[in-house]
Amino acid sequence: MSIGRFAPSPTGALHLGNLRTALIAHQRARVAGSAFILRVEDLDRVACRPEHEASQLGDLARIGITWDGEVVRQSERFDLYHDVIRDLMDRDLTYECFCTRKEIAEALRAPHGLGAEGMYPGTCAALTAAQTNEKRGAGRPPALRLRTNVSEASFIEGDRRGIGPVDDFIIRRNDGAPAYNLAVVVDDAAQGIEEIVRGDDLRFTTPRQVALQQLLGYPTPIYQHVPLVYGPDGERLAKRHGAVTLADLARRRISAEQTRAILKASITDPLGPWTVPAGLVS
Repeated sequence: MSIGRFAPSPTGALHLGNLRTALIAHQRARVAGSAFILRVEDLDRVACRPEHEASQLGDLARIGITWDGEVVRQSERFDLYHDVIRDLMDRDLTYECFCTRKEIAEALRAPHGLGAEGMYPGTCAALTAAQTNEKRGAGRPPALRLRTNVSEASFIEGDRRGIGPVDDFIIRRNDGAPAYNLAVVVDDAAQGIEEIVRGDDLRFTTPRQVALQQLLGYPTPIYQHVPLVYGPDGERLAKRHGAVTLADLARRRISAEQTRAILKASITDPLGPWTVPAGLVS
């Protein structure tokens, strides 16, 4: 049995792609006779709102998704995350980073820039105490990065092995809040998650999370990355396609039960691409 989960971020309504991924994760857990956990990833206290959470939970229930136990909210678990961050700091596995996104982008574009696109080039990894104090004195609050000491990490993706690059990623933002990659790893371990089904757009985070799991001595789950959903025009499903949420569809007299049936029919090959039928979204 593999304990599964779905972990939306309450920044807006769930669209058809989110709901399809949730159904795949739910179906895999239930077919295996396993538990299915719902976690609300609401670290961002500005973008995440209670009304969005209520809407998302309601939509999941309307398409027949059930979960075991109480809903877990990351906003209620900051003490746990900070304990893990302190442990990593005590082990000299972190360093302060004063770089802005613009500075990182410029460093990567430089003739001798290091790392793949979007990967941190290590600018602050070897700052001296004097340099750190100088930057602090300039009033720039630092983020905290994990000193991973590896350049890549491998993981099990379904029935094959995946591999990807790892950089020194942020585990605490410069506003003091735990970062996504830290929180999700801590929560998956604490909740005993054994299989993670999520959108293919999050694949790039997997090697980073595996590297952190290894540093913390956590088990590594099996991963399934579901291809993104596309509109009839071949572009990634978005608001421009019209009806992309349950509320949108309801206004067109397409019920949650009908939507569930359409989504269920689309997941006979859950790891294959799916294009939303034109009559559904336009």
